[in-house]
Amino acid sequence: MDAAALRAQQAPYKERYKSEPDAAVITLKAQGSIDDAKIACKVETGRALAVAGLHPATGGSGAELCSGDMLLEALVACAGVTLKAVATALEIPLRAGTVRAEGDLDFRGTLGVAKDAPVGFRAIRLAFDVDTDAPQDKIDTLIKLTERYCVVLQTLNAPPKLDLKVRVAA
Repeated sequence: MDAAALRAQQAPYKERYKSEPDAAVITLKAQGSIDDAKIACKVETGRALAVAGLHPATGGSGAELCSGDMLLEALVACAGVTLKAVATALEIPLRAGTVRAEGDLDFRGTLGVAKDAPVGFRAIRLAFDVDTDAPQDKIDTLIKLTERYCVVLQTLNAPPKLDLKVRVAA
């Protein structure tokens, strides 16, 4: 896809959202069911069933997906799609590209072993390797705009208000 095709594809959405801002607010949803036989959660991805379980560092078998890995994978996916869309829009030719994310966890926190250990990632690093002949100023703009428009990256940078509810089956 080239810049003109991307603009043409997105134009009706941009016009609608300018005139009807509320139409741009979409609620994305995810759902999973707790496995009754093992410590796992079956998550419906829309394309396949993903079974998440404990990380081996917390006693898991490693047969199930780790939620922390899934978070990093979502970041890589979003950043990669955003990078490609921005490069296309700015007509920056990319011959190839790789997106990597890694994060540091202290499992003492999630296991309740040390109260001073954080539960969750203490640091996440995102890196891009791009194969392009574009000048450095264009690459800098590409990365700046990718960071600005990547939904998952921005959600991690500025966490939204999170509401938690529990319903007990009657």
